[in-house]
Amino acid sequence: MLDPAHPIAELLRHDRRYHFDAYVFVFESLRFAQEKMGLGVDPDFDADDSDEQPERHVTGQQLCEAMRRYAHQQYGYLAKQVLNHWGIRRTGDFGEIVFNLIEIGQMRKTPDDRREDFDDVFEFDEGFQHSFQISAADAFEEPRS
Repeated sequence: MLDPAHPIAELLRHDRRYHFDAYVFVFESLRFAQEKMGLGVDPDFDADDSDEQPERHVTGQQLCEAMRRYAHQQYGYLAKQVLNHWGIRRTGDFGEIVFNLIEIGQMRKTPDDRREDFDDVFEFDEGFQHSFQISAADAFEEPRS
């Protein structure tokens, strides 16, 4: 249960366009972009020379692509329907969610980041219906326990 005092709970009371799960999905997609897709890594950063974690900035366009891939991975053919259920119908909605999170201090941006960076990154119907593919290797893979 979300603590009523949490900034996202307050956000959800004031902006009802998106379901709570849409915000969780954005956080998970950002982690997917950074950890699985390797986005946001400074090629000059040397982890051996620093005790600090580097800032790992992902652009709006990169995050949209990561969200598309992560949605396919998590929800398969139902990805678009799941996102639509949460209020997400276009890539600009990803930007609205990200900038809502920035506004309440749950995400950060660089001076160059704009909400418009998320607009029309890909055509939503096309991005979720026609580009989904399953390989024969995936279809016949043994279930993991």
